[in-house]
Amino acid sequence: MRASDTREISLQDVEVPKMNLVGNEREGFRMAVVILNSGRIGVSFQAIGIAQAALNEAIKYSKERKQFGQVIANFQAIQFKLADMATRIDAGRLLGYRAAQLKDEGKPCHRESSMAKLFCSQMANFVCNEAVQIHGGYGYIKEYAVERYFRDARVTELYEGTTEAQKMVISRDLLKD
Repeated sequence: MRASDTREISLQDVEVPKMNLVGNEREGFRMAVVILNSGRIGVSFQAIGIAQAALNEAIKYSKERKQFGQVIANFQAIQFKLADMATRIDAGRLLGYRAAQLKDEGKPCHRESSMAKLFCSQMANFVCNEAVQIHGGYGYIKEYAVERYFRDARVTELYEGTTEAQKMVISRDLLKD
């Protein structure tokens, strides 16, 4: 995420000539929603990728790290963590695929893109936290990739709408007539 040079801009008293107008007048919100749906689907898959990388590192590390005369992958506690991580990643993929398919078909996907973004961003944070836990103290130092994945996962709950914003979108859609 260090490559993302995010900045704030502020525009005041700006007039856009009619010939430079993007889309139709008074349709900006609708256009923004369409763009947000795409962005949320993108963030979902970004979160899935981060989580998958963290799982891969945790599997590799658990097969190398020895404690009490055996690799830690032999311990049921580690096996259960890996199973939970993999299951959540797969569930996230399915939510992401569903939202992407609806969007590709030109169907409404406002709720589905928010559900995918909500679940996948929370899932990535869970998976990365577990990967750091499996690595123990090593998971917190820059020499191990899981430290970066842990940091990168965090932002997925913030941009393209926070976790709370996704819950508002989903619940409003569920409660509309």
